[in-house]
Amino acid sequence: MFLNQELFFNFAPDPIVWIVVGIVGGIVLLIILFALIPFGTWFRAAISGSHIGIGKLVGIRLRKLPMRLIVDCYINAKKAGLNITVDDLETHIMAGGKIKNVVDALISAHAANIKLTIETARAIDLAGRDVRSAVNACVIPKVIEIPMISAIAKDGIELKAKVKVTVRTNIGRLVGGAGEETIIARVGEGIVSTVGSAVSHKDVLENPDIISRKVLEKGLDAGTAFEILSIDIADVDVGRNIGAQLQMDQSEADKRIAQAKAEERRAAAVANEQEMKAKTQEMRAMVVAAEAEVPKAMADAFRKGRLGIMDYYNMQNVIADTAMRNSISGDKDKKPE
Repeated sequence: MFLNQELFFNFAPDPIVWIVVGIVGGIVLLIILFALIPFGTWFRAAISGSHIGIGKLVGIRLRKLPMRLIVDCYINAKKAGLNITVDDLETHIMAGGKIKNVVDALISAHAANIKLTIETARAIDLAGRDVRSAVNACVIPKVIEIPMISAIAKDGIELKAKVKVTVRTNIGRLVGGAGEETIIARVGEGIVSTVGSAVSHKDVLENPDIISRKVLEKGLDAGTAFEILSIDIADVDVGRNIGAQLQMDQSEADKRIAQAKAEERRAAAVANEQEMKAKTQEMRAMVVAAEAEVPKAMADAFRKGRLGIMDYYNMQNVIADTAMRNSISGDKDKKPE
């Protein structure tokens, strides 16, 4: 036992070595602490009046979240007087949201006295909409230019209207509400309906505001993420005379139908004529067949004594006399009966 104690004291390091080891260990410990604990960020948040616990900052670093972005957004929110926590910012970032847009939108809404909660802003951002632009459009109304719309009045005249719609974002209906495409489609439908119900296109040209009034009365912003403030008619032009064009097309169609029916009747007449010619040829064949029986009947009359030779010559004289008269009159093709 005494031997072990003696060896221990003989091989014990010098106190200077212990001091060096202690200094190196302290430096290593400080390096580890500064690597894990962001004292600079904690100090910056503290002097900005937005205290964040060191444990919270360590947790953010361990979860590999953008600590600088979270701290900056938290400081801006607190400076603007928003009631927001670091957990809200962390949760939104981990959900894949754009936390800077959300904080900027909340600050703008708070400054403009617009009721917008952090939950609503996060839902809007996660839904894929630009919440900052939505708040800006709520503060400053947005003008939507409707493409040229063609409509036809009852007198058949086409009118081309160019419309501008001033809308304001409705924060409460931004999630699940229809977008600009729906507004454009509904306004176009309203313009077509209003112009189509006008008796004459002149009525619309005299009072273009009739389109704005009737379209606004329809409540076209229902179910959309916008509130329509005004509908302004920028320009109204007179287009084609659709009614006259339709009448011309109808007349052309009627003419073609009549021509088709006339052609059908002509074809029927030609077919009937050919049928009559065939019947005529049939009758002529029957006449020729009957004429062929005359010589036989005459021969039989000679044999039976009912016809004499003088009767035969008298008949021949009559036939020759008839042929001569026909020749004189110019009717050479007419045969004597």
